[in-house]
Amino acid sequence: MRRSSYLLLSALFLTTVVTLPALAGDKPVRSKGQTLYVPAYSHVLHGDRNQPFLLTATLSVRNADPSHPITVFSVEYRDAKGSMIRQFITEPPKPIAPFAAAEFVVGESDKRGGLGASFVVRWKAETAVAAPVVETVLIGTAAAQGISFVGGARVIEDLGE
Repeated sequence: MRRSSYLLLSALFLTTVVTLPALAGDKPVRSKGQTLYVPAYSHVLHGDRNQPFLLTATLSVRNADPSHPITVFSVEYRDAKGSMIRQFITEPPKPIAPFAAAEFVVGESDKRGGLGASFVVRWKAETAVAAPVVETVLIGTAAAQGISFVGGARVIEDLGE
């Protein structure tokens, strides 16, 4: 294959994936509940003119405990100014079984969050459990270009005993 063809194909299918590795020496966290802050983006800027590149944001809440369920009782989507845009849980919450997951999605066309969008997640459990893995997966595609990356949660409050 000629070099120019290879470069063209590479440009057409370019996707960037960035993940955040666990820190060496991390000890398992056990809790009966937490409030988590999770960065999200409705878009990122690109090019010399800071053009928006729209993204779909998927919040993934994974119960990492092998024996006990957890319950996510609040998922708020907030904009760059901190104002709540959407509360995802409007019905009585359902438990997430051991090693199961729940997803919450903000569509690519929803630009209200801005560059500083975030999720605030509150979960609880009957007994101290392994803390869930909570991440945002952000992905966008346009005109044969794509971008994807993952953002992790930060504990801002421990609700357990």
